[in-house]
Amino acid sequence: MTAWLLTGLGLLILLLAGDALVRGAVNLSLRLGVPALIVSLTIVAFGTSAPELLIAISAIKENAPGIALGNVVGSNTANILLVLGVPALLATLHTSECDSRKNYVFMLLASAMFIGLAFFGVFTLLSGAILLAALGIILWIAFREANNHRKSCGQTFPNSDDLEGLEEADPSMPYWKVSIYLVLGLIGLPMGAHLLVENATLIARTYGVSETVIGLTLVAVGTSLPELATTVMAALRRQADVALGNVIGSNMFNLLAIVGIATFVGPIPVDAEFLRFDLWVMLGASLLLIPFVFFKQDITRIWGILLTLLYAAYVLSLLV
Repeated sequence: MTAWLLTGLGLLILLLAGDALVRGAVNLSLRLGVPALIVSLTIVAFGTSAPELLIAISAIKENAPGIALGNVVGSNTANILLVLGVPALLATLHTSECDSRKNYVFMLLASAMFIGLAFFGVFTLLSGAILLAALGIILWIAFREANNHRKSCGQTFPNSDDLEGLEEADPSMPYWKVSIYLVLGLIGLPMGAHLLVENATLIARTYGVSETVIGLTLVAVGTSLPELATTVMAALRRQADVALGNVIGSNMFNLLAIVGIATFVGPIPVDAEFLRFDLWVMLGASLLLIPFVFFKQDITRIWGILLTLLYAAYVLSLLV
């Protein structure tokens, strides 16, 4: 029971510390004059993935690489089947209003690259460099297109519209408050990651479950909870049209950045079960988005039921 409580405490610390780090980094950047667009494309993206990154690094250091890889693959599967499925049970997600075609293609390419590298049996420093290079290219394309759009519209850069997309933005936040957020984030993230990984590993050994399965289920669902809560609230307020774009962006970042950076700490061996089953489930879940991305389908309650049941069946197959 203690291990379960400490795992939950570690997850809570991770989520709160990740939020604090994002708020501190965003507002420090704005105070220093960094354009909001660059902040949203880099700092916010990295900051919101900080819990997953710290889990991966901590897992590698504590010789539990299955948790590191399981968290990334499991989070991507949960983001599609659970984060989009559960809110759709409450209200239709009007994803037809969101044009995510280009980012979706990038996500599929990132998935294919990730699976291809996994078949080498281990993610090495070279694998990580390839993943990070792909992420750099995608970020550069996104920044160039957004900047060109603002110039073509005659907007100043940065402008107030940029700040509206950053919920954490408060350009007038005093430096002492920014410092508190940064310190809380930088101290809390490694502490939470250590607590979660150490106790999740203990749970796995106690119940005879592999670290990989713990990463794919307990840890993955835990790190997807903020996205799930946000999307549920947005669905209830009939404001969930951007949920699809957020999931696609998060999945792409998980594949390219988390594992890419983690390989600088140490190699990440790929369990044979990933190659036989879990990676293909992740890819299959990604392909389920085709009707919503290319054919402008909304995610209705029927789709919500299907996606949620598919995720339940996947988790059951791992545990039985």
